Amino acid sequence: MIRPFHLAFPVHDLGAARSFYGGVLGCAEGRSSAEWVDFDLFGHQIVAHLDPLARAIAVENAVDGHAVPVPHFGVVLTMADWQALADRIVGAGVSFGIAPHIRFKGLPGEQATMFFRDPSGNALEFKAFADDSMLFATG
Repeated sequence: MIRPFHLAFPVHDLGAARSFYGGVLGCAEGRSSAEWVDFDLFGHQIVAHLDPLARAIAVENAVDGHAVPVPHFGVVLTMADWQALADRIVGAGVSFGIAPHIRFKGLPGEQATMFFRDPSGNALEFKAFADDSMLFATG
């Protein structure tokens, strides 16, 4: 069994983070203080830490014809959960940096992917594989 990962990241507004991660993404909230909030992101622990000066980094790398933001984080979901999340993001009116699509179509590593940003500008990617053995495929 894969153990949950832990990721701490900066946000400029904890209220906006709660609305986004809790309301839009549907993450249950765990412990919190005036300076941080734990969220359950598909079984993984992410922690939004208050940094009023937090600003997104604007580096992008070309991947399969798209400008992928770096850094970014997210979770590999089942195809059904990925589609449900894509529908939820569309329904919430969140703008995609890279709209839901299939990357590397017909090649090793073929995957469904989407990118969007939280209110502090942190980039998130969620992906899914029709065949999970393709996660680390090298070609």
